[in-house]
Amino acid sequence: MAVLAKIRNRSGLLLLAIGFALLAFVIQDLFNSGMKSISTDVGSVNGKDISFEEFRIKVANTEKNAQGQNMTSMQASNQVWNQEVNIALLTAEFEKLGIRVGEKHIIEVFKADPNIGQNPQFLNAAGKFDLNKFKDYFKASPEGIQMLKDREKDAELNAKYMIYNSMVKGAMYTTTTEGKFKYEAETNKVNFDFVMVPFSSIKDSDVKVTDEEIVTYMKTKEKKFKSEESRELDYVLIEEKPSAQDEAEIKKNVDALLLPSVRYNKETGKNDTISGFRAANDVADFVNANSDIPFDSSYVAKQDLPAGHADQLFNLPVGEVYGPYMFNNYYCLSKALGRQSGAKAKSSHILISWVGAERAQPKEKRTKEEAKIKAEGILAQALANPGMFQMLAMTTSEDPSVQQNGGDMGYISKDTGFAKGYKDFVFANPIGKIGLVETEFGYHIINVTDKQDAVKLATIAQKIEPSEATNDKTYTQATKFEMDAVNKDFAALVKEMKLTTNPAVRVKAIDENVGSMSNQRQIVKWAFEDGTKIGSVKRFEIVNVGHVITKLKSIAAKGLMSAEEARPQVEPILKNKKKAEKIIAKMKGASLDAIAASNKVAVMNAVDITIENPSLQGAGFEPKVVGLAFSAKAGQVSKPIEGNSGVYVINTKAVTKAPAIQKYDDYINKVKQQVTNYSGRVMPALKNDAEIEDNRADFY
Repeated sequence: MAVLAKIRNRSGLLLLAIGFALLAFVIQDLFNSGMKSISTDVGSVNGKDISFEEFRIKVANTEKNAQGQNMTSMQASNQVWNQEVNIALLTAEFEKLGIRVGEKHIIEVFKADPNIGQNPQFLNAAGKFDLNKFKDYFKASPEGIQMLKDREKDAELNAKYMIYNSMVKGAMYTTTTEGKFKYEAETNKVNFDFVMVPFSSIKDSDVKVTDEEIVTYMKTKEKKFKSEESRELDYVLIEEKPSAQDEAEIKKNVDALLLPSVRYNKETGKNDTISGFRAANDVADFVNANSDIPFDSSYVAKQDLPAGHADQLFNLPVGEVYGPYMFNNYYCLSKALGRQSGAKAKSSHILISWVGAERAQPKEKRTKEEAKIKAEGILAQALANPGMFQMLAMTTSEDPSVQQNGGDMGYISKDTGFAKGYKDFVFANPIGKIGLVETEFGYHIINVTDKQDAVKLATIAQKIEPSEATNDKTYTQATKFEMDAVNKDFAALVKEMKLTTNPAVRVKAIDENVGSMSNQRQIVKWAFEDGTKIGSVKRFEIVNVGHVITKLKSIAAKGLMSAEEARPQVEPILKNKKKAEKIIAKMKGASLDAIAASNKVAVMNAVDITIENPSLQGAGFEPKVVGLAFSAKAGQVSKPIEGNSGVYVINTKAVTKAPAIQKYDDYINKVKQQVTNYSGRVMPALKNDAEIEDNRADFY
């Protein structure tokens, strides 16, 4: 007690000391990071900050809700980030337009949610949504009230979005003029002769495109070529994998299990002779003592046995052993323990439920007696015409999955978690039997469609893994590569050490994948650290995979893409422009025949071509060429036209105008169909014009 009293008396001094220590730590960290400002915001949208603390909670909840789906933290972060950006952009639009909603709108959103609008707890005697029941349910506890408030915020946003989306769709109308243009684009026709000199007639090696030319071109379309800050990485993976010697050693160990072995018994002080796998008395114990995969007593159908060995294993006599054989990086021995006929059964069913049945639809009004009468009627139809069973299932079954599987329930075993009455019928009756069964889900009209025998196997499986000595060699190789890569050419070193070559990859600050390797956030973070410079090299250990050695090749700042990054997109365009100049210089002549002869090509014909379908036989899709053909003076040789596939010279022969019609309703409807989904372009357009600052890389 005296010690505690002293601590209490000196607690002020202790807290002061801790405070100074923490302050010193923070100051040191600030100096180490170059006095870099520490933000509490994960980003911003048009100047509106997104708090990291709130963002973090949403990410954690998203991960929690996605348990079992193998969602990474970064994937959850991406999902929440996209939601937050969309909400910020849309909220600003709602405010600009003065969109407001009341309780009525919010309730309609709730009712549209099947978990609320169709929940029996919130329905009245007439089966209609009861607002009072809904509110009373949540008012039962303080947590419920808070939950309702949180749901109301989301519902309010959804209600506003529904109004906004309706306004956007309402603005997308189609005029008579557009219908008329559509009609003429489909019906007006042009005939013309043309000469085309393809771009491919000039070798790519004969035209060069410089970085400066690429940058100049990008500056004319800056939005298209804007880029986030990125890093280009060279990398190589040196896998931890078993050697041929490791594999041979494991096979030897598995082979030895077939023979008796001698083991020292500490209790008796004598050597005991242990039977081999064939003669083992307790097979389950033997498997569990020697296998990396525990003993499984279930019966297995032939289709579920290891591919490539299924015939031998399925037909193995009881007591006999097959193997060793390799399957999924394991060396295996299998011993046949038994065979069971009809162990797997396949069936189709039609479900007719009643009010109160398990998983019955909330709108279900049918009584149990009425359900039975209906089921018996369907049974009679199925018995009269078994070949129509699938069609009956598609048209009458109340199983929600029927549209995907046509009533087919697949193969089940006796220990599958199906309703007991259903299983009893399927396993007690032969293939082709159709009957009626009652379960807690309703009445089932069941058709037994197939049965399979199954075998019980005791399998010893030992994984083929690299030994410690092999892993040591791999580690030595990886560390040597890491050291050599600092001063040597990376690609040359990969080739010298006979490793697999990978193309360089470009990563952004919030990426988590590196090339074909997923979930490598550690590598991306290293690439963006202040201390990582061009030429920096680092080795990363990946559990159960091996070692990745990366080298920072280049850094691209935020803004316009680098010429190297944009070259795959821009170079073909600029090369074709340069080729066009060379081709145009040679397209001389007073007639198409003369121009064709001088360029060693033929004069071709285009017949009944429309604006709607501007494809030229032997040339391809050429809307610019066709458009000029419609507007050109008949009988006159045009100037060279730069198209998609080459350079053209045309001579229009005739333009046939569409006959006048009274109404363009059919064509207006065609245009309407085209613009139906245009509302989906709103979000990309808003994002394109927004100032979005993404600082997640500072936190994740």
